[in-house]
Amino acid sequence: MALSALTAPAVAATDGGASAQGYACSNGKFCIYSGWDGTGEVCEFIPPVANTVDTCGFIRNSGNNVLSVRNLMGYKVQYYKGTNYGDRVGSTPSNGNGNLQGNYQIRSLKRQ
Repeated sequence: MALSALTAPAVAATDGGASAQGYACSNGKFCIYSGWDGTGEVCEFIPPVANTVDTCGFIRNSGNNVLSVRNLMGYKVQYYKGTNYGDRVGSTPSNGNGNLQGNYQIRSLKRQ
């Protein structure tokens, strides 16, 4: 797949601080959220993860899309719409968080 086929840019880095309203995430984890601005249900991961559906309830049980992410891994994490690292859709730098396009699920992720 050509790099120009990516559908989402990297989420901009922030100061790493979560607001009181969202982005709750354990240190050393990559978190995905069912709501905008780090709200809603959260699933925490330590990459690499070949299939997020195995452990993420809001994707497995509800089929919800991922609307926001937070990266507290200490390195850039890239994510994919397909399991087993297929169809790369974006990445988030260390200590970055933000909203995504909201029209897909993150089905796998790994260190970039």
